[in-house]
Amino acid sequence: MELEIITPEKNLFHGKVKSVYVPGTNGALGILDKHAPMITTLKAGDVRIDGEGGKQAFTIKGGVVEVLNNKVIILAE
Repeated sequence: MELEIITPEKNLFHGKVKSVYVPGTNGALGILDKHAPMITTLKAGDVRIDGEGGKQAFTIKGGVVEVLNNKVIILAE
């Protein structure tokens, strides 16, 4: 699936990933290939990804995640 992490300052990440872990406001969420469509808010914490270049983590202060058509977009602070 495709992932894009965007902050007001810059694009943190754009590429293909196997999985994404986000700190949802109501609990942590794991997103895998072909996940059902959803939009939810995020709290402060780490976004962890397993991508083609290996595992990475990005610390965010909050935001929103949208999953649609095998694409994940994270608008983060």
